[in-house]
Amino acid sequence: MNAVLIALLLLPLLGAAATLAPFGADPEAADRRALRLGVAVTGAVLLLTVGLAVGFDHGTPSRMQAVTDLRWIPAVNVRFHLGVDGISLPLIVLTALLTFLCAVYSTKRLPSGEGTPSARSFTGLLLLLEVGMLATFAVLDLVLFFLAFEIVLIPMYFLIARWGSGQRVPAANRFILYTLLGSAVMLLGFLLIGTQAGTFDMTELAAAHGRGLNHTTQVIAALAIVVGLAVKAPAWPLHSWLPDAHTAAPTVGSVLLAGVLLKMGTYGLVRVLLPIVPDGTATFAPYLGAFAAVGIVYGSLACLALARPGAKGDLKRLIAYSSVGHMGFVLLGIASLTPVGVNGALFANIAHGLITGLLFFLVGAVKDRYGTADLDTLAGATGAALYGRAPRIGALLAFAAVASLGLPGLAGFWGELLAMFGAFDPAAGLSRPAFVTYMVIAGLGTLLTAAYLLVVVKRVCMGDPDQPAVAAEIPDLRPYEAVSWTPLAALTVVAGLWPALLLGLSDPAVKHLLGGG
Repeated sequence: MNAVLIALLLLPLLGAAATLAPFGADPEAADRRALRLGVAVTGAVLLLTVGLAVGFDHGTPSRMQAVTDLRWIPAVNVRFHLGVDGISLPLIVLTALLTFLCAVYSTKRLPSGEGTPSARSFTGLLLLLEVGMLATFAVLDLVLFFLAFEIVLIPMYFLIARWGSGQRVPAANRFILYTLLGSAVMLLGFLLIGTQAGTFDMTELAAAHGRGLNHTTQVIAALAIVVGLAVKAPAWPLHSWLPDAHTAAPTVGSVLLAGVLLKMGTYGLVRVLLPIVPDGTATFAPYLGAFAAVGIVYGSLACLALARPGAKGDLKRLIAYSSVGHMGFVLLGIASLTPVGVNGALFANIAHGLITGLLFFLVGAVKDRYGTADLDTLAGATGAALYGRAPRIGALLAFAAVASLGLPGLAGFWGELLAMFGAFDPAAGLSRPAFVTYMVIAGLGTLLTAAYLLVVVKRVCMGDPDQPAVAAEIPDLRPYEAVSWTPLAALTVVAGLWPALLLGLSDPAVKHLLGGG
């Protein structure tokens, strides 16, 4: 079983290398072969992750399993250390699932046209992106974590800049500038920890739980790591790259950006910050909680502004701002420093990946059919709108919206609820009045979230009765769309009705990290 994680990384890496080989003289045939290769490789990776989950010892989810630990750079004591526990396993499965669904979707809906690179280039970048995403959740060395964190930047940059739309190049430039600067700051924190502790091994550092690192070192390291990871999360006010990137990105780019890349930041906070520099984390937890609360309300207000008639709000941009609010709940749960709050944050991570991935797929389909994601244009041009013209897509959009607003029984409910519970009774040493205030603000954010999502459903699914129905008939749910979207909708229901499926994995691992035992 120790070879499973190595195989998970090697398969997409070899697949990406294979796209450099010639696929035939006929460009169209070569593109089809490349896209089928992407589906085959990502499908094999998904099967491996399912096998990993089935073979995982659910009796001891706090123990690292499928471990590979080899010397890599002895001069600075860096090891090639891989492993998976109850915190990282769901994220690895989510990453493999979303990448496979994106590969399937791309076989029919890959952006094309003059100046667009070949499908072979797209497949190579998608597989390279999968390597970096999977490695981020599997590595157990700080230097390796940084390298994996960086691997994803270049493929995502080109996916936005070459296959995107609108202001795609400025959006891609802003994405890579923000994330590179954040990564550089994070690396300084890692180097400080490694030089002071004498090791970069994350399991050793977590077991020490801050021993060997004085208070000043922990505070400086925690500040650098928080800033670096908050950019990727994204936390207010370091979020401004996200709406532009989502608006310009192709559909699959938006799905992976929201579904996986944002989780890399919050996962790093749980895996690195909480157990390794606990004193420094406690120092900044109240500030992180405050930024999270502001981000929840800010994201919701921005969405309300975009959703109102006459605002010319882009639907992809609106969902991007909604991610700022939803990830605010994740950050609030982490800031509480309690098992309940951190478990809620991890659950919300998975729920957001499923629901927002589905939302971006749906918005991409609407944009493909109508040629725009502008809410005013959609409300005016569609007349009876999706319920009347494409009822299956309309029903799925309404389902994803109510899941996103936290309807009980769906995945979006539990993470936000537990994060607020964590804020209601934060860890010892944190100001309870302050965190209760954050909880109240977050509660206001849930009301605002419901408001803007219901407005979106009304305008896009029901349309504006004062506007004439001028749009031609549009196709409803296509087979490849059903294949790509049904797993996300089904898992949203399963996670909502059976939260123990995830919480049973994460709870022992979270208690282990927070206790340092």
